[in-house]
Amino acid sequence: MATYQTPGVYIEEVELGAKPIAGVGTSVAGFVGVTDKGGAYQDKPTLVTSWGDFVLKFGYYTVDAPYMAPALFSFFLNGGTTAFIVKSADDSDGAIVGTDGGAGARTGLTALTDVDEVTMVMAPGVTTETVIKALIAHCELMKDRIAILDTPEDTITTTAIATYKEDAISADGYASLYAPWYKSAVEYIDTADNNKLKSQQIFIPPSGAMAGVYSRSDTGRGVHKAPANEQVRGALELKVNYNKAEQALLNPNGINCIRAFAGRGILVWGARTTASNSLWKYINVRRLFMFLEESIDEGTQWVVFEPNDAKLWDRVKQTIINFLTTQWREGALMGSTPEEAFFVKCDRETMTQDDIDNGRLICEIGVCPVKPAEFVIFRIAQQCNAGA
Repeated sequence: MATYQTPGVYIEEVELGAKPIAGVGTSVAGFVGVTDKGGAYQDKPTLVTSWGDFVLKFGYYTVDAPYMAPALFSFFLNGGTTAFIVKSADDSDGAIVGTDGGAGARTGLTALTDVDEVTMVMAPGVTTETVIKALIAHCELMKDRIAILDTPEDTITTTAIATYKEDAISADGYASLYAPWYKSAVEYIDTADNNKLKSQQIFIPPSGAMAGVYSRSDTGRGVHKAPANEQVRGALELKVNYNKAEQALLNPNGINCIRAFAGRGILVWGARTTASNSLWKYINVRRLFMFLEESIDEGTQWVVFEPNDAKLWDRVKQTIINFLTTQWREGALMGSTPEEAFFVKCDRETMTQDDIDNGRLICEIGVCPVKPAEFVIFRIAQQCNAGA
């Protein structure tokens, strides 16, 4: 403590140790596809925050742009609040997947690489192998978002859907797949009748509504809650209504059914990813881990300019413990005590001398999202000042 020689009021800055971590957002959607208008926004991720905002920038449903407008209407109707739209040059696979020309020159799906806020991506109604695999590869590369995929409109038998799903596998659960399409009212401009705004009913892909359901579930219960047993608002009729036996074939295979129940309406009745790794077979587990990893990563950026020593390791460890304790209290982690729910290591067991000398701070974190005895472990690394 400083020694003062004269009477007066003095101000000291005191480092209190652990710094709080704020949870990142989980409900920002990224859409890629053809729209009726919006040429000025082509291949530029453009923020929209309401259906009216989308219509103003990108227009209504047309036969030449049949999927994006209905998907965005369904997204906002089902609880979505924020989306980034990438208008593709046309509906070809190449235009939708896009090219990576570097900062400021990315097109199609790759343009969403520049938007850190996005946590789920889709190309509504586009079900080609090329686009599906590109969506999955994008999410596996970014590791902070999940692809919400549609089955083809007329691929409805359990055998056909199971075959189609083979092209949609994401080993670590960065994709989810939904069936079937459903009938909904869509607005359009009737150019043959003085440009009047009219409505018609058509079958639309479910991905836009599912993104809205994810957002609604996140807001109401948290990202750790499975986005299932939720009503699909605006759904009037299903292309096909799977029964319990058919559901029993599809669900274990990572295909999420949308089903109609008497007296309850049309509901999302599945919460599986397309993972081949059983650790990541549930959507809520994959999305919870994305939330935890991104929150901890962003919430510990302050270490960059700190000396890489034991004092810093203790501060970082306590910071992460405080954050995970909050998540446990909110029901995101399983266990009767914090010790059963998670562990955090940040010491010479997680870092070599070479790591320390080169300013690498590495934490090992284990959390229990489903069963108290089963931990899934991940590592967070930050770059800070070299030397102890």
